[in-house]
Amino acid sequence: MRPVLFRWRKFNLKSYPAMLYFGLLAGVAVGNVAAHASGIDPLRTYAATLLLIGPALAGSRLLYVATHPVLCRSGLVAIWGRGQGGYCMYGGLPVGLVMSIPVLRALRLNFCAFWDVAIFTILVGMIFARVGCLLNGCCAGRTCNARLGMYLPGHSGFWEQRIPTQILEAFWAAALLISAILLRPHMRVPGSLFLLVAAGYACGRFGLEFMREKEFNGARLTSAHWISLLIVVSSGCALAIR
Repeated sequence: MRPVLFRWRKFNLKSYPAMLYFGLLAGVAVGNVAAHASGIDPLRTYAATLLLIGPALAGSRLLYVATHPVLCRSGLVAIWGRGQGGYCMYGGLPVGLVMSIPVLRALRLNFCAFWDVAIFTILVGMIFARVGCLLNGCCAGRTCNARLGMYLPGHSGFWEQRIPTQILEAFWAAALLISAILLRPHMRVPGSLFLLVAAGYACGRFGLEFMREKEFNGARLTSAHWISLLIVVSSGCALAIR
């Protein structure tokens, strides 16, 4: 893998932060296009997206730390340190949803219409982030003998033939992105597209979670499994009553 994307003298550009940054830039640009296509104010949508990126990243980081007890006991430097692990998208989504309520009200944007657009930003960012995971050598899959396996490092640093869960999740996000583009013109009720895509991602993540290498012993279902189930059920209920 390539944890350091670029070196120049004493400057090292790490792969994961770089891909996350590029993903956010591309995601915001795609979100702007989606806002134009959906007929909502692109400038206000752009402003709301920028205001919500910070809280969403903080929520993603906090959930990652919460699921890694060693970091919780290591103090603030380890919790927020860039060299101590990464982010968990499931932590950023609820924080973004809650924080968007006052932000969208202040900018006079419809909550449901905004998130139908924001889902494009999230999916594009997710594709880049998972490529960053692959380059960084994190989020490894279980060892396997299948032809589709790749020679990748695990959590302990040992290189073996593994399921490339990073690539599989990036492909799943890309498939959802294409589906969202095709479905958007046919969605008559604001918020329906967001709910469908969120449920679709959660279904895929639930299956992919079984393919990941476990960092520690515990229950068969991880926190990501339970969050995925919660998203599927809540999205399904919300769609049913719309």
